[in-house]
Amino acid sequence: MKQRSILREVTIKGKSLHTGEEVQLTLKPAAENAGILFKRTDLIGKPELRPVADFVDDLVRSTTIADGHAKVHTVEHVLSALNGCGVDNVIIEMDASEPPILDGSAKHFVNLVQEAEPVEQEAERDYFTLEEPISVTRGGSSLIALPYDGFRITCTSADDRGIHTQHLSLNVDPEAYIAQIAPARTFTIYEDIEELLKLGKIKGGSLDSAIVIKGDKIVSKEPLRFQDEFVRHKMLDIIGDIVLAGMPIKAHIVAVRPGHAINAELSKVLRKKILEKAKGAKAARNKPAPLQAVESGEGSMDIRRVLDLLPHRYPFVMIDRVLEIVDENELIALKNVTINEPYFQGHYPGRPVMPGVLQIEAMAQAAGVLLLRRLEVGESIIAFFMSVDKVKFRQAVEPGDALQIRVKITKIRGNKIATATGECKVGGKVVSNAELMFMLVEATD
Repeated sequence: MKQRSILREVTIKGKSLHTGEEVQLTLKPAAENAGILFKRTDLIGKPELRPVADFVDDLVRSTTIADGHAKVHTVEHVLSALNGCGVDNVIIEMDASEPPILDGSAKHFVNLVQEAEPVEQEAERDYFTLEEPISVTRGGSSLIALPYDGFRITCTSADDRGIHTQHLSLNVDPEAYIAQIAPARTFTIYEDIEELLKLGKIKGGSLDSAIVIKGDKIVSKEPLRFQDEFVRHKMLDIIGDIVLAGMPIKAHIVAVRPGHAINAELSKVLRKKILEKAKGAKAARNKPAPLQAVESGEGSMDIRRVLDLLPHRYPFVMIDRVLEIVDENELIALKNVTINEPYFQGHYPGRPVMPGVLQIEAMAQAAGVLLLRRLEVGESIIAFFMSVDKVKFRQAVEPGDALQIRVKITKIRGNKIATATGECKVGGKVVSNAELMFMLVEATD
């Protein structure tokens, strides 16, 4: 099966559930193998967050991911819609910290995806196929993942009193998801509302966006969409939270009283197995593999691929993309220098100039990308900058300049130490150049 993105950019607006803020959410097409990425357009630097278990933060009545200073709350419904509709690669831009809650289901996000029109891409979709059962438990809740050629969820939902116990089992594909799961709305117990408000939650909640269970009565602005709407929404949440594993899963998930915390625990276990399998496959190869970008027929890398290799994060990422991988020893990268760069506040007020040391850092990061790709090392390896020689600065780099960085690996010794040359250009003119030396070390050393 092929990977899928969307054909066009689409936008939706609404109020968020927990913060109560008005928010605009935009889905944008993304390249093959890019995955799903959140982008906070309201923050300096427009930081990007990848929804994987490594970045899970708060799990009280929603799923929150955080990377550095940036957070995105209540991601489960939009992730559920993308996963349920079979969309692999998309950028989710938001001008606030939380997607709109809308009617409390994933229905409107599904409508947005359909408006954007999912399209197949050239690359094949990779799955993690579970080979042995795994399970997680938390109090009276449990999740078991069983080997299965497909994706199936069997779920039992119940409150503490056992009044609203519901059970459902479904094979999940886009057709079944859109018709039978996406419309199911979120719900809460009436007695829990006051405590949630004390925790600073559900500031934007109302009967327009949730069902309230009060004793044996259902309080809702419209009739239940399904007789078993509660268990269907629990399945909706599982489909969203399982995205945190990092890739599509083939498994049968059996859930008893699931919630975001235990869903995230299962995703963490799955992600660990995915990374172990990838590491094992890498170690099994007798020689280093070629660059992934070359291997898949690509000659460039977007920022998501760059961040997969570099440990750097905002505000110290000095590469926006790799324009061209010339060969295994040489590449050309790009850094768009904007007035939003934090160092321009003090370097210098009234005459902003990019520090020369950061131009050297950009060369070093570009060489690091090339080196880590070439040697096919694990995620725990960091390319430490050891020395710089023959540095020359020829022209000031200012806001608005597009800094083109060309680096070439000149020597590698024992897969531990490497030397490289680097050159930065603006408008075809050389602005700086240097010779660099690196050492590869374990991040924990």
